[in-house]
Amino acid sequence: MTDDLTGKQRRHLRALGYALKPTVSVGKAGVTAAVVRSVDDGYKTTELIKARLERSWEVDRKEGAQQLASATSSHLVQVLGRTVLLYRPDPDEPEIRLPG
Repeated sequence: MTDDLTGKQRRHLRALGYALKPTVSVGKAGVTAAVVRSVDDGYKTTELIKARLERSWEVDRKEGAQQLASATSSHLVQVLGRTVLLYRPDPDEPEIRLPG
């Protein structure tokens, strides 16, 4: 689910996510059921989530971001340092309107 956003849509989501603070932290254990549950809980209130990949998780940051996105059925919008921006539209009432 990580590759079907256009560049324009990604830019729009990055602009919206700029002011967000990371709400989920992925530690040494990696993408666990608790991490997936935290992301799912976050999606109950918003469609855009920032996650932090801690240095104790010894995996490449881009590979880790892909693992997190696929485990949570999210679009991977951006990997900036060890911070990941994820997007998952609400199936019933999407809040964020993506351009074109």
